[in-house]
Amino acid sequence: MTAQAGARVEDLLRQLAPQVLGTLVRRYGRFDLAEDAVQEALLAAALQWPEQGVPENPRGWLITVASRRLTDELRSDQARRRREETAAAQLPIDELLAPGPADELPQQEDDTLALLFLCAHPALTPASQLALTLRAVGGLTTAEIARAFLVPEATIAQRISRAKQSIKESGIPFSLPPDPERAERLRVVLHVLYLIFNEGYTATSGPDLQRSELTAEAIRLTREVRRLLPEDGEVAGLLALMLLTDARRPARARADGSLVPLAEQDRRLWKRPCIDEGVALVTEALTDKPLGPYQLQAAIAAVHGEAAPAEDTDWPQIVALYELLERVSPNPMVTLNHAVAVAMVQGPEAALERLSTLDDDARVATHHRLDAVRAHLLEMAGDRAAARAGYLAAARSTTSLPERRYLEGRAALLRDDEP
Repeated sequence: MTAQAGARVEDLLRQLAPQVLGTLVRRYGRFDLAEDAVQEALLAAALQWPEQGVPENPRGWLITVASRRLTDELRSDQARRRREETAAAQLPIDELLAPGPADELPQQEDDTLALLFLCAHPALTPASQLALTLRAVGGLTTAEIARAFLVPEATIAQRISRAKQSIKESGIPFSLPPDPERAERLRVVLHVLYLIFNEGYTATSGPDLQRSELTAEAIRLTREVRRLLPEDGEVAGLLALMLLTDARRPARARADGSLVPLAEQDRRLWKRPCIDEGVALVTEALTDKPLGPYQLQAAIAAVHGEAAPAEDTDWPQIVALYELLERVSPNPMVTLNHAVAVAMVQGPEAALERLSTLDDDARVATHHRLDAVRAHLLEMAGDRAAARAGYLAAARSTTSLPERRYLEGRAALLRDDEP
């Protein structure tokens, strides 16, 4: 097996995983058992296909193998007792156990979307939503998810297990939610994808600044939602935001892994195709779609992306967009970023005054970003001692090693510059 063949098979399996799982859940109505069966089928394919070749109908192969695993489990005594307890909600036993050829199990266009809605159901905890989405829809293994979030594999396995148990006990249906619920449920789905991307773009802890496998997976899944919901402006906005942000990734770190802030990045390294696609997406979304927070964030990212040198950035336009974003979706992180933009237009004193409104906000009062932004503004204002103290306070709070090193470096520069 060549590494190239293995990589091709891995990409194909990741693409097929939610389709196969959606088909089985739609037919058998048992997410917990179906997910286990699909994982076994994926493992079998990962072992066999690189050596024996990819079958002519890979999706049908996976459905057939997973269906056999699932029907074997359903025939067991333990599964029979579980079925009897919920007999009223299950299909007739003869129909349930009939495996049927793969071509009798056509994929429905909304299977993947229904699966995303299921994994991001509000009944699950945010941590379980992330883990289950990456496992069931993203096709990542438990070990891959654990490595991405720097937690023990057993912890991720427990989160996934709890999520599947919650789905089983609550009787959440495998279907698209009714129209009155769909907008709110879609908001949760997009938030889960946004969190996956953010964790990949700036890891919350550990030695690495970013994890490209998570950003790539978030973009892939958002593209899939966009394919299924092409008219939704916020889906387009989120995809645009991810592309415009990920475009900067090659310039965000030096060869030694140290962080490079936006203003100092070599913009020739930015991925121009991602910027062009992101700008086109957000331009279309802002033209004829209801306005939402992801569209506005993408518009801000587009202004940065279109500024070849940093000094060409249209900061007044960014300030105006942040003012609109704070009205549409007020939150402390928006206020933090708004303050930085205000400093570029009105000066650091005006920005510091705006930042003071967050001192009593429990959501951010102890977050390292508040200390870091305040230190940056104090440095702009010429108060080196207070800025240095702020950088050191932020460094003590962050669990990201690249961010800590950057903040400590800023503090050291201020100390060295003191007369």
